[in-house]
Amino acid sequence: MNTTIKAYGAKDSKADLKPLDIERRACGDDDVKIDITYCGVCHSDIHTVRNDWKNSRYPVVPGHEIIGRVIETGKNVTKFKEGDLVGVGCMVDSCQECSACKEDLEQFCEEGMVGTYNGKDKHLGGHTFGGYSTSVVVNKEFVLNIPENIDEKGAAPLLCAGITTWSPLCKWNVKEGDKVGVIGLGGLGHMGVKFANALGAHVVMITTSPDKAKDAKALGAHEVLISKNEDDMKKHSNSFDFILNTIPVGHEMDPYIGLLKRDATMVLVGAVEPLKPFHGGGLILGRKRIAGSLIGGIKETQEMLDFCGEHNIVSDIEVIDMKDINNAYERIIDSDVKYRFVIDMASLKN
Repeated sequence: MNTTIKAYGAKDSKADLKPLDIERRACGDDDVKIDITYCGVCHSDIHTVRNDWKNSRYPVVPGHEIIGRVIETGKNVTKFKEGDLVGVGCMVDSCQECSACKEDLEQFCEEGMVGTYNGKDKHLGGHTFGGYSTSVVVNKEFVLNIPENIDEKGAAPLLCAGITTWSPLCKWNVKEGDKVGVIGLGGLGHMGVKFANALGAHVVMITTSPDKAKDAKALGAHEVLISKNEDDMKKHSNSFDFILNTIPVGHEMDPYIGLLKRDATMVLVGAVEPLKPFHGGGLILGRKRIAGSLIGGIKETQEMLDFCGEHNIVSDIEVIDMKDINNAYERIIDSDVKYRFVIDMASLKN
């Protein structure tokens, strides 16, 4: 039987998030039913609630950084059992048949991966609802094991912010001794610093704000480069093996291109919008590259979580009650969080 559960969502692009009831499907043969304990808050949640990307389906129930405990499994499920600590990230389904899916790149599914929220619900019709809710039912192929030794609250943002920064570091083979720049110290940037440091790189936080230097070094940066300081930028020109660019809005690219070594790459993970024009010569004269990266596939996400278990890496978070989510959205917009909000879902159940 399908069940009706408590959730928090928005009924249109101008509305605050409020309590509402949603329907979840019964746990099928290939499904895992999860009691949600914590859910991270991603800037994508805000974009979707406010229809910034012009593709939102209402009511929107956000949340794709889900942590919880297994409470039921289908008969075909062997990897998970009742009581396991698990996670669900940005995807809950894909075709599983295309070339991308067969290469463990479900995020690039040629038929379109199914988002944890605002995606096409293949089971109930309509669209999917996310983790701002008491429970969720997910296909076993999209459920992740969370290491029991790490803080489960801090693990929630790993399922989006974590894998978004981990995936490009692995794809471009960041290794011990590389000089790695991380542009922007926010939800994504602070994870990029932690991961690059743990991989053995020499990590340089690149920021416009001198006030962030102390925090950056506490997170694992070896140096801080103030991008507004032209002299310091010149000292670092043509010296980076890799740059992770987490700036979430359109911006000038030329100063950062100038930091790359010959044949080096800068990967964009934040700005899902037009960039300001940049000079082609900066790329051509050093055979440099600008690339983009989304999240990661399920296999890569599990590898990231296992790495976090080995190195005791979690996000720096502030825990909030569900009722405080609208204020949290405004604080995110004002960059007033270090560095990720996580909702205690017990506050919705009570």
